Amino acid sequence: MKGHPLQNRFVLISGCSGAGKSTLLADLRARGYPVVEEPGRRIIAHELASGGKALPWVDAAAFLHRAIDVALKDMEMAKAHSGWVFFDRGLVDAASALQALTGEPVLHPNCSIHRYHGRVFMTPPWPEIYVTDSERRHGFEAATAEHRRLMETLPTLGYDVISLPKLSPSARADFVLATLGGGILTEA
Repeated sequence: MKGHPLQNRFVLISGCSGAGKSTLLADLRARGYPVVEEPGRRIIAHELASGGKALPWVDAAAFLHRAIDVALKDMEMAKAHSGWVFFDRGLVDAASALQALTGEPVLHPNCSIHRYHGRVFMTPPWPEIYVTDSERRHGFEAATAEHRRLMETLPTLGYDVISLPKLSPSARADFVLATLGGGILTEA
């Protein structure tokens, strides 16, 4: 399924929590590529600072509705960039999680209209580097369940899922760029 040509520049990095997404994206940012931070972490930071309740461990549905809104705004704002734009999680992650949690049919309506590049890069479970922190409170088992759900969901949306090898962040960034065809914009 081809997305709008503009969204073909929007590359989604998703997968298991704590498996190196943010570190990979930091490497891509250091190389000069625009990176969109994970919606969930931004929401959690805001809610913790403001005493809000839209937190995954307090009101998961409210958190995920907010994550969908943030992801849609992120995609709109990313249109200002030329070339590849890399997303640390995004709309598919939030809509998939909300639909799994509540049964609310949000996945296909949102994700059919708002598309990323046809290839989505997934970080596989990597227990040797997994850690929790103040914003990632769920355990490794929950992280692997999330990974399984996304691995099942993404192909139903027409995405080609590419598992990232367990390599250094720099080698992973090289792999992503080579898979996309280097720094040159290509159609999905």
